[in-house]
Amino acid sequence: MSELSGVLAVFKPAGFTSHDVVAKARRIIGMKRIGHAGTLDPQVTGVLPLCLGRATRIVEYIQELPKEYIATVRLGLSTDTEDITGTVLEQLDEVKVSEADVRRVLDSFTGVISQVPPMYSAVKVDGKRLYELARAGKTVERKSREVEIYELEATELNLNQPHPEITFRVRCSKGTYIRTLCVDIGQALAVPAVMVKLTRTMSAGIPVSRCLTLEQIAEHREAGTLQSVLIPADEAISHLPRHIVTEEKVRAAISGQRLSSRLVAPEVKVSGHLRLYAPGGDFLGIFERDEDGAIAPVKVFAQND
Repeated sequence: MSELSGVLAVFKPAGFTSHDVVAKARRIIGMKRIGHAGTLDPQVTGVLPLCLGRATRIVEYIQELPKEYIATVRLGLSTDTEDITGTVLEQLDEVKVSEADVRRVLDSFTGVISQVPPMYSAVKVDGKRLYELARAGKTVERKSREVEIYELEATELNLNQPHPEITFRVRCSKGTYIRTLCVDIGQALAVPAVMVKLTRTMSAGIPVSRCLTLEQIAEHREAGTLQSVLIPADEAISHLPRHIVTEEKVRAAISGQRLSSRLVAPEVKVSGHLRLYAPGGDFLGIFERDEDGAIAPVKVFAQND
């Protein structure tokens, strides 16, 4: 039987690290060549794309895509981890905030913003991961970095309680810390804040509706239908433009030869990565137009017979 290949969209349950899910999937499926695209914290649920077999070669392309989350922030308290699992650092007895102020503040975060990575994160400083330093009781200076918030809207407001809660949907760039966004929203409202719940509803262009639970994956494996629920590698990178090479140049393309951009349709006129196909529809691989205008292979998926 040929090796499974494609992207498996898993709904990550709470209490599992992303590596736990990969290890569990390896046991269920019976294959080692599995990688995930985009780490989720243990308490966070939602879309975790797993790349199986030859599809592991597209991880770097799909993890760059925007992500979407549903988050709940609680006003009036803060923790050292910026989420509800941490040690409480500050707590107010009561917070009063208006709906108008909440919506105004949320609107202000749309666009390119600057974030300081939280101490409890996997960012490396001088070769050490921040969470390792944090667990040792150390706090170090972190450089701010720019991320982009494409959409941010409130989906539920519970403001008539001592510690108001705001649930919002956010679509953002890779590298955005939603915990930090929650804290920053609180700062903009002049109160401490903490993230209490987070679900990733889209990653790598895959919505939560396409996800399978680990139990469902096991059922498909048992029934021999797992390949049918995998997203093909070329579909997973559909954000890359699609081009077709002439029939007489298919073998040259998958043999690693550079081709004239005029030999593909439509003609490639700008630099960057693209998906290349044979006239019959077979996916040949990821190619790139270089500075000389030639099409060169980056990752070939088709094989010479």
